Parts: sequence; C-alpha cells; structure tokens
Amino acid sequence: MPNNSGVSFYSTTPIFYVNDAPHIGHAYTEVATDVLTRWHRQRGENAFMLTGTDEHGEKILRTAAANDTSPKEWADKLVAEAWLPLLDTIDIDNQDFIRTTEPRHEVNVQKFLQRLYDTGFIYRGEYEGNYCVGCEEYKTENDLLPGEGQFEGQDVCAIHSKPVEKLAETNYFFKLSEFQQKLLDFYEANPKFVQPESARNEVISFVRRGLDDLSISRSKEKFDWGIDIPWDDSHITYVWFDALLNYITAIGYGSDEPELKARFEQLWPASVQVVGKDILRFHAVIWPAMLMAADLPPAKRVFGHGWLLVGGEKMSKSKLTGIAPSQITDTFGSDAFRYYFMKAIAFGQDGSFSWEDLSARYQAELANGFGNLASRALAMVNKYFEGVVPAAGALTEIDQQVVAVAAKAVADADAAIEEIAIQDALNAIWTLVDELNNYITVTEPWVLAKDEANRERLATVMYVITEGLRVLSILLAPVIPKATAKLWSALALDSLGALSNQTIASAGVWGGIKSGSKLGALEPLFPRIEQE
Repeated sequence: MPNNSGVSFYSTTPIFYVNDAPHIGHAYTEVATDVLTRWHRQRGENAFMLTGTDEHGEKILRTAAANDTSPKEWADKLVAEAWLPLLDTIDIDNQDFIRTTEPRHEVNVQKFLQRLYDTGFIYRGEYEGNYCVGCEEYKTENDLLPGEGQFEGQDVCAIHSKPVEKLAETNYFFKLSEFQQKLLDFYEANPKFVQPESARNEVISFVRRGLDDLSISRSKEKFDWGIDIPWDDSHITYVWFDALLNYITAIGYGSDEPELKARFEQLWPASVQVVGKDILRFHAVIWPAMLMAADLPPAKRVFGHGWLLVGGEKMSKSKLTGIAPSQITDTFGSDAFRYYFMKAIAFGQDGSFSWEDLSARYQAELANGFGNLASRALAMVNKYFEGVVPAAGALTEIDQQVVAVAAKAVADADAAIEEIAIQDALNAIWTLVDELNNYITVTEPWVLAKDEANRERLATVMYVITEGLRVLSILLAPVIPKATAKLWSALALDSLGALSNQTIASAGVWGGIKSGSKLGALEPLFPRIEQE
C-alpha cells in the first residue's frame, strides 16, 4: 500500500526455537502481530513485520543430536517443513523472515559485540549457577521449584518443570548491573514501553531488586553451536545475546549498504515487539540495556501477552498439550483461526482454548453473525434490484443509527488497536455486525418489497446494508483477510482499488459504495461444519 503518511510501523514477533514444530501458542503470537501490522498498513503507514527462527544454542544442538543430524541440517529441515509453512497456514503477511544462521545476522552480531567490548561493557569473569537448557538461561533460586515425580528431590525450572544443570565456567560478561537506574529512569519516562500494566509492574519490580551482570558466552569446550566471540574464538555467543539482535540485524544494523542503512534509520526503534510473558525480562530488561550500551534507542513498546492454556496448563509439546495450527485450519480455515484467538482472549491475559468454544463461536459469530448477514444482504439486492446497488433516498432515524454505529465502530476499533487491545477492537467492530442484523429484522425488506409504493424505502434500506458491509470489509480485513476479500469482490468494490489499499479512515466515511454497481456472486464465507 502506498505510504502517504511518512509514518513507519515496525513490528516483531519473537524468533522461535527450531527444536520442534510450531503449535498454536506460536501461531497466536504470529497472528496478533500480523493483525496489528495489517491494521497500521491500512492506516496508510509504512508497516513492516519481522518474524523468524532462533537456531543456535545448546537446546538445538541436543535436539539435533537426538535426531541423528547436525544442528544446521535440523534447522533447515524444521524451517522448510514447519516454520515457513506455518505462515501460509495462518495467512501471515510478514515482510521479512530472519534466521540466526544467516550471514547478515552473524556478521552484525559480531560487530555489535565488538562495539560493546571496545567501549568497556564486556569483561571476562567466572560464573557458577543453575542453567535451564529449555530456557537457555541461568536461573536464580526464585526461579526454581521443588521437583515432583521422577524429579523429586531436584530443583526444576518453574517454566519447563525439568531439572536445571549446575554450571561453572569462565565466560565473558555484559555489565547489565550498570543499567539498573538507567532502565528505571527509562521506564518512568516511557510509561507505555512495557505493556500490559501487569507486565510493566513485574519488570519494574524485578529491576528494582537489583541486576547481576550477564554471562554472554559459552566455552567451546562445552559446546560449539553458536556465533564466535569476535575477539576470542574459543568462546561462542550466549544464544539470547545473539537472538535479541535479530530485531536490528534484519533491518540493516551494521550494514554499509545505503539501502539497508536507510531502512534501519526508518524503522528503528520498533513500534511494538510482541512477546510471550515468559520471555518478557529478556526483551524489557536485557534488550534495552544492550541497546543503551550501543547508544541505540530501545523499542517504543514491548507487549507481553499471556499464555494459551489447554486443560489449565501452558501449551507445551513436552507435556503433550501442543496443538498444531493445521489441526484447526484444516477444519475451520485460517480466517476462523485468526478471528477466534483474537476475539476469544483478551490480548495480554492468559486464555483457555477449547474445541467447543471454537466451534460455538465459529457458528454463532462467523457463520450466522457475519457470514449470514453478507449472504442475506446480497441475496436481497439480487432479488429486489437485479443485483444492482440501488440509490438511497432520504435517511430516516433508524438509517442514521446505522451510520452512527459504523462511525463509532471505526473510531473505537482504531483507538483499541492503538492500545494493542485487539479483542476490544473486534468487540467494537462487532457492534456494527449486530446493528446491521438488527436493522434487517426491524426494517423487514421482504415486507417492503411486497408494495411498489415502498420501492424508494426498500432501495434506501438495501443501500444502508450494502454500505455497512463495505465498512465491515475494511475493518475486518486485518483479521479475516480471505473472507473480506471475497465480500469486497462480491460488492463490486474492486473499482475502488484492492481491499488492502483501503484506509481505516475511509471506512468511517459513509457513502463509499456507489449506486448502480452490479454485485457479483458470493460463496458462503463461513460454510456450515458438520458436527461429529
């Protein structure tokens, strides 16, 4: 979409470990970031979404060894067969996909490290601690729980419920402790940097307790799957210090190419970095400190969303609660997947997934609420006006009510997206779905059609309904792009340009659909699914 605003919107997902195939928890993060980015693009902004894979670290090395292959071969296989296909499965419109094994990343990670070493923010020291391979993180005593079952008598990671390993190493350290006050000052000056509020409070509380320097290397005597420390090739870079830098290496940090340098200057700092709450500290504490050390600004926002729960537990392959996105999309389609997870769960809070709730919402909200509204409206225009959008007469009070609800839905949804409240945005949009369904019930076009004297009134009613569908097509396009594209085409609105080129602001201007337009055929947007 042409960018006329001069505003850039840069969004990122975490880059995901390639130790296994993605589940719906990963897809949830992807969809939320995609919806935000598509919405901002339809504001007329230059919107850029980055996602990708984290391919270094001990966890990947062990997984590859367990599968009798090399880490690179394992990563190549998982990216090709699982992670890139995921983006198609759930209809993600990302502008880049970064792999941490790419030269553009590895070279510029080393440049960043060298800069911090040269300016005195990295030193050599001894470290002993509890290491969780699953998290790729040293754990404090507060991060551990007493093991149960086969792990009874051992300390286990609170996230993975597996024993930690005692490590004693000579490593390189980043002077994270020097940034405690700088971070607290930054949080105070930028109250929306960490969201939601519960996440912000957790981060501030954590930093106030004091920060330890961060071990950022591992000796190659332990394992060697990572990026070499540039001044000491007997060590590799700690996987998180490597991975966090993807957000800037992907958009041109460290490059001498004019085009990439310009892209970095245009897009950084990122508008929003969407992460799961379990990796919030890396993104809201370590990452901004790293950037400060390199004289770069932190991102504008880090949003820590909640967990998807199945049977009351966090989604996990190791606990056999992981559900592949295709298990849902094969039956319900990508639009329903996207809609369900954005509408059923308040973004930022934990949310439970159930097949029963998904099926019920699909039928009530998508098939009956929105899909049936569209098919009924077009069927009536075809029946009463031979498929041609009629001209509206004078609007009555009930017509004006639809216009008002549409304008409010646009404003409220846009304001909600600004606050990264995707569920609230969809609730605002759905007020127009409900209003139009109620409008049809009250105006009874089928009764008006029985008397030629009501012809002008019938024309006005049909115009109001089809124009309402135009507004809904634009507002829902970031969430259910396939269904809205079908509706846009059936409404003969391609003359206005592609749906993706319609601005959110234009949705709020009544009268966009032109009388005299010949409507096309509309297949069911959300077909009935037979219940087993």
